[in-house]
Amino acid sequence: MIRGIRGAITVDANEEKEIVEATERLLQEMVKQNDITPERVASVFISATQDLTAQFPAKALRRLEGWTFVPVTCMQEMIVPGSLEKCIRIMMHVDTERSQNEISHIYLEKAKNLRPDLIDKQA
Repeated sequence: MIRGIRGAITVDANEEKEIVEATERLLQEMVKQNDITPERVASVFISATQDLTAQFPAKALRRLEGWTFVPVTCMQEMIVPGSLEKCIRIMMHVDTERSQNEISHIYLEKAKNLRPDLIDKQA
């Protein structure tokens, strides 16, 4: 069964190093908490808020061993007044036997405010 696994993280500055390192941290936590291998990933969508322009967050995925052939795309998050700034969001589509309630969606830094109802589920 293909399941969507969500994740989000914020950064303090629009700097290439910070964007890539934060995205890599988020990806690694999503992989760890959900026991993901690259071969089971159908695709990854990564969005960033309009204030993050220094680098494509997808660059982080390419730094992970074994992820060379995983389809990934970046896009800009919708512009909504009052929404969270400097935020990177990930939607990963994974072939897994886990049920919906067994999936760990990962929210780090200020992104924890996006889904406080799921924070207690993070291991």
